[in-house]
Amino acid sequence: MYHLYILECADKTLYTGIAIDLNRRIDEHNNSKLGAKYTKSRRPVALVYSKKFRNRSLASKEEFRIKTLSRKEKLSLISK
Repeated sequence: MYHLYILECADKTLYTGIAIDLNRRIDEHNNSKLGAKYTKSRRPVALVYSKKFRNRSLASKEEFRIKTLSRKEKLSLISK
């Protein structure tokens, strides 16, 4: 099972990614060198959206779609 997730960083920017173990990945973003380069300077991050997918392919396609959205569209998705 893969999770697509959106994090809100301390500077109010949004970061989108996919992971198998969502809790471990959020912990990595907040506390580890394994977190994304983007989030390392924007800690702490908080989970604001997640969705489960059967496989990596489906999760990656949705991740790409969301990354092409404007900030306003992402905020609308989060608020649903």
